[in-house]
Amino acid sequence: MLAPCPHLPPPRPGLDWRTLNAFARGDRGPRFYHACLEYAHSLWRQGFAARAILCIDRALGADLRGDEAVLSEWPLPYAAVAWFMNQCPRGIFIGNPRIHFQHYADRMNEPRRDQRRWRAWACWAVARKVMPELPGDPRHSVRIPTSRQIEARLRRHGIPGEAMLWNSVLKSLGR
Repeated sequence: MLAPCPHLPPPRPGLDWRTLNAFARGDRGPRFYHACLEYAHSLWRQGFAARAILCIDRALGADLRGDEAVLSEWPLPYAAVAWFMNQCPRGIFIGNPRIHFQHYADRMNEPRRDQRRWRAWACWAVARKVMPELPGDPRHSVRIPTSRQIEARLRRHGIPGEAMLWNSVLKSLGR
């Protein structure tokens, strides 16, 4: 088992795909958000780093206004994304998060397309900072946003305080 992530809720034993499947037809709010974080942590602990990041994508797609109690305890998981990339041991598949988030941001659909798109770009910026050696996709023609553009769009489309949270994660990464 991989070390627990301090930025995610401790997972209950026995979580599997049914954890999120229970939300297939309904509520994508706070309970869904918490379930995604918890399942991402479970996947991480089992050594499924790439799948854990995909689960974080789902958490970032939850329908939240910013005043939900779960966000007080478990803020949007930008720090968890950075932690996964920083802590992933050699030999554990994490893929190329930079390419993943670049493609994800550029191919976003509704609901809340702009919000989810700029969150993906925010994670892309985290990936660039944590794993600068990873290449982008040279065959994917996309306009790469600046950090200032990402911050401005998070302020516009995100929840209150989201841009500040993201900036604090970037600053904590140094380099």
